[in-house]
Amino acid sequence: MHHIRTLAAAAFVAATAFAAASPAEAAPFHVIKYANTGYCQIWDNGFAISPWPTSYTVMTHRQPTFERAVAVKGWLLHKGYCSL
Repeated sequence: MHHIRTLAAAAFVAATAFAAASPAEAAPFHVIKYANTGYCQIWDNGFAISPWPTSYTVMTHRQPTFERAVAVKGWLLHKGYCSL
């Protein structure tokens, strides 16, 4: 029984070290626009779920940071592509 606990602890440490050592992926932020309201929202496609309601259009290419996505959303609002 002692060997199983040691093996489990070693596997946990190895998995934690692997997760910490692997490079983080850039967050795929996009600005989406809902069809029925014209409301634009910043969406992180890193989430396992998709936006709801599903009647939306992706307005931008992948943005490298949240701050950049906020700036692009502001530009879309200024140009009248989004209502809010």
